[in-house]
Amino acid sequence: MEWITINRDSGEDVSSPKHGKEDPDNMPHVGGNTWAGGTGGRDTAGLGGKGGPYRLDAGHTVYQVSQAEKDAVPEEVRRAAREMGQRAFQQRLKEIQMSEYDAATYERFSGAVRRQVHSLRIILDNLQAKGKERQWLRHQATGELDDAKIIDGLTGEKAIYKRRGELEPQLGSPQQKPKRLRLVVDVSGSMYRFNGVDGRLERSMEAVCMVMEAFENYEEKFKYDIVGHSGDGYNIGLVPTNKIPTDNKQRLEILKTMHAHSQFCMSGDHTLEGTEHAIKEIVKEEADEYFVIVLSDANLSRYGIHPAKFAQILTRDPQVNAFAIFIGSLGDQATRYYTEYTEYSTENLLIRQLQRTLPAGRSFVAMDTKDIPQILQQIFTSTMLSSV
Repeated sequence: MEWITINRDSGEDVSSPKHGKEDPDNMPHVGGNTWAGGTGGRDTAGLGGKGGPYRLDAGHTVYQVSQAEKDAVPEEVRRAAREMGQRAFQQRLKEIQMSEYDAATYERFSGAVRRQVHSLRIILDNLQAKGKERQWLRHQATGELDDAKIIDGLTGEKAIYKRRGELEPQLGSPQQKPKRLRLVVDVSGSMYRFNGVDGRLERSMEAVCMVMEAFENYEEKFKYDIVGHSGDGYNIGLVPTNKIPTDNKQRLEILKTMHAHSQFCMSGDHTLEGTEHAIKEIVKEEADEYFVIVLSDANLSRYGIHPAKFAQILTRDPQVNAFAIFIGSLGDQATRYYTEYTEYSTENLLIRQLQRTLPAGRSFVAMDTKDIPQILQQIFTSTMLSSV
């Protein structure tokens, strides 16, 4: 199948949002407001159009109306579309929760990251304490007199005092507190929109699957939670720390919820807000060490987000090891498929600019989204193992 996006002007007004008719032959429908799964149209569920209630990918070439046309949709139509999309999303969540466990679907995600899960669990087995311990520092020139050094003081020794301070833990010291990780994943509409091109949403789901499987039974060493960011908000709860999935059915429900949210959420971007909130929130709980990892498809230029602002937020708290993973296109395929789609090529230019702006070692680019789980493993390997 050839994937391509072509900008177009519809020149038509919107009326009221609806799902649209189902075409039994799944023919491509460009423009219009009759068929579900069409592209570049209006009012119906599809891709690249305006005024519709939610996204629906039928696997066709996408004709996309301009952002100016989308912005011109009347507020009452936006509100009606939003309400219809929310109803459809809630219905999808009920279906997910009530569905029987689909072993084949889960294996598709789990099998893709099995090697990385095994490697990451080895890393977790060998975690070293990083948190500094507050204790008495002896042999000090100032502080409280150390009773054990009184005789030394009589002989002229100067370093006979002690004071409270922080010491680096010795190699092999047990953790006094668990480490903390917050994974902030992109579940915005563009993740669904481009999933048919490079599989970015499914690769992100694989990364989440890897974290959920690898961290199982390591709760005493490592506490994690997973939140999403999209046009709907910056702190969308997916996996709270007090409700970690314990079996494959629960994990599959999380993955399906990510997919559903990306399909039904509003357009927009809260990458910066999600990053800032995660860094502020994670340090509220005492921990041995803090990690925030942000997954984003870098569709930021559309919303006027400057790389320098992202870099500032990512490095705002020296206590937090914060990283960004940007999902790009599939290299040469993007050049071939997207010569007419300026937004997509702009996205890749922004990724390069972000990587130049962010501090070395804080950002990673997954030009092939299959690399996301390996990048997560690389982050954990480089930062979690003590070099002391």
